[in-house]
Amino acid sequence: MRAGIYVLALAPLVLVGCAEEPTTVTTTTTTQEVTTTGPAREVVVARTPPPVRVETQTVAPGPGYIWTSGYWRWTGADYVWVPGSWVVRPRAGVVWVQGHWVRRPGGWVWIGGHWQ
Repeated sequence: MRAGIYVLALAPLVLVGCAEEPTTVTTTTTTQEVTTTGPAREVVVARTPPPVRVETQTVAPGPGYIWTSGYWRWTGADYVWVPGSWVVRPRAGVVWVQGHWVRRPGGWVWIGGHWQ
C-alpha cells in the first residue's frame, strides 16, 4: 500500500520532462546567388566605414578559385567585418569586381562585389 502511494506521488515528477522543448536546435543556412534585373535599393549610412583591414591571403584551395577581399558590412546599427574568402570562378573569362563603399549625399552606400 505504501509503495502505491509513493508511485502516485512520484508519477508527476517523472512526467515533468516530457513537456519541455528540446535543448538541441539544428539550423541550416543556405546561400544563394541572386541576379537582379532592376536597380538595387541603396541604403545610405551616415557613418563613415572603418578603414579596410589588411588580410593575409591563404593558398588557393584549387584551380579556378579567386580571392575576394574582406569588407565592412552595415548591419543597420554598426559595421561588422566580413573576412575575405576563396570563391570558384563561375565561368572562364569573367573577373571579380571588388565591392566598395561610395560617398553619396548624406552618407555612404555599399556597392556589392560582382562578376563581370
